[in-house]
Amino acid sequence: MKILIAEDDAPSRMILKAILTKWGYEVVETRNGDEAWQVLQKEDAPRLVILDWLMPGMSGEEICRKLRGTQPLKSTYVILLTRKRGKEDVVAGLDAGANDYIRKPFDRPELRARVKVGERVLELESALEERIRALQEALAHVKTLQGLLPICMHCHKIRSDKQTWELLEKYISEHTDAEFTHGLCPECWKKHYPDVSLPELPKGGQDADK
Repeated sequence: MKILIAEDDAPSRMILKAILTKWGYEVVETRNGDEAWQVLQKEDAPRLVILDWLMPGMSGEEICRKLRGTQPLKSTYVILLTRKRGKEDVVAGLDAGANDYIRKPFDRPELRARVKVGERVLELESALEERIRALQEALAHVKTLQGLLPICMHCHKIRSDKQTWELLEKYISEHTDAEFTHGLCPECWKKHYPDVSLPELPKGGQDADK
């Protein structure tokens, strides 16, 4: 998984990159908020982001607000790095759209745990996005009939969208997933086979004379 880090302090940035690389992540590093925002606009932008709260250009909080405002097709999990200790500051960061935060100087086990949480959340969201995509594709293939259908009052043919008259079963087969099997209703049986006794209906069926 790729992780974007935005940290203007060079030593802190190098340490953070070294740790994440050691853990097997592909790291994209930026030195300020403006560079981070440019990377996040790319099609293949990392979905897990670690942002310094205060840095040149856009702050981590500003990036969070812009990210949530753009409503990207793919979600982004944002962890804010901050030296702030006040609860109101933490609340402000989360309200801006951050998913989590880590106080500086960060503890390695805590950093790893929080990154793992972000990774699991993104994996779940990716699975959900895939299910939604599959559902949308399935719905796109569902055929429905709606609106007024011109039908001949004598032969019961349907006038199609191409302004041609088609057999009812042919039209329904082409516009739905229904399949047909042929039979005889009691009225047609008496009309076309008056000398043949009507067979008994299965138990639970309706009386042929009704």
